[in-house]
Amino acid sequence: MFVLPSLTGDYVRAFSLLMGALGVLLVLVSMRVRPTAAAYVGISPLLVGSLIDSRFDLWPALLVVSGLAALVEERHRLGWALLGVAVAAKLWPLALAPLALAWSWRRGRARAALAGLAAVAVWFVPFAVLAPHGLESSVRGELSRPLQVESLGAAFLTTFGHPTVITSHGSQNLSGEGAVAALEAAATIVILAALWFAFARGPATSERLLRFSAAATATVVAFGKVLSPQFLIWLVPLVPLVRGRRGVGATALLTAALLLTQVWFPRRYFEYVDGFQLAGVVLARDLVLVALVAVLALPSALRHVDA
Repeated sequence: MFVLPSLTGDYVRAFSLLMGALGVLLVLVSMRVRPTAAAYVGISPLLVGSLIDSRFDLWPALLVVSGLAALVEERHRLGWALLGVAVAAKLWPLALAPLALAWSWRRGRARAALAGLAAVAVWFVPFAVLAPHGLESSVRGELSRPLQVESLGAAFLTTFGHPTVITSHGSQNLSGEGAVAALEAAATIVILAALWFAFARGPATSERLLRFSAAATATVVAFGKVLSPQFLIWLVPLVPLVRGRRGVGATALLTAALLLTQVWFPRRYFEYVDGFQLAGVVLARDLVLVALVAVLALPSALRHVDA
């Protein structure tokens, strides 16, 4: 994603065109699963804004949706291979691995998960051999990131207090808020574990796989200690795959979150960071994402919601 544009004379334009091509592919893959979802993905650049072609998050999003489409079509090894590459591109698809494992296990295809492990190894092992300290530093740096200024906990603090903002790890973060960051991390783990358990206990239908995949991704976004605006791109192709009134409500919440993000990002981002202006809007966006998790994770006993 980065090397190819660098081979041209205009990196920014080449990268933008590459992301545009991935967006077209994402529309086509979404159409295989649910045509109405493809329509939403098609108009998503209007909702996401300038981030859509300046960040590489369309790449892991495309890999995840392609992997889920393959699993739904009972092409387990291909599905797992695509999910493995997605994990190598961006670690968040790990949250979907237990769901995919339960899906393949129920169909007697659990060994297909080895294709996912092989795909991860293809990308990580060479770096582990050639530059182990660099790989370790990269992973440690991600795990040790402090509370990013747009995350749920940070938005509460900036709305109702005056925390200290520092720049580190390539983002603006709150200093001395390790307890809040730990609480968000714990909430993420607990909610993900509950989703994995609930999916494993219920019927292994394609509708439930897609819904729980969207819910797991929304959990990582809403409760993570880092909530960069481009993370919402991960949700754009997943949430519209959810059917019924639940899907309509979830898509409406995602749309609201995307539009709220554009209120301050990118043009007024430093007004928020430097003076906490629009902190209430940031908090509102984060609470909308929490509501999105709740809508997607409603107990399946409420079957009329999915109708």
